[in-house]
Amino acid sequence: MNSAEIKLELFRKIDNLDNSKLEKIYNSLVGLLNSASLSESTMNQELKVALEEAIDASKKGQIHSHEDVMQKTKEKYSKLF
Repeated sequence: MNSAEIKLELFRKIDNLDNSKLEKIYNSLVGLLNSASLSESTMNQELKVALEEAIDASKKGQIHSHEDVMQKTKEKYSKLF
């Protein structure tokens, strides 16, 4: 289904709702859309901060090889491997 078909299907379903169900769906949908928008901006900010910290650590020489990280991970979480 392409986006136009999805929108049309949603419109048809919404158009068939009675007023009380329409209000509930509207409130739920708006809440979902708002939380998704907030989550993306929060996640983007958290990612930006994490990347900046990683870059700073790398510049300070605080780096580890993949092999070292995997070895320490296997030691700490041996039940996962």
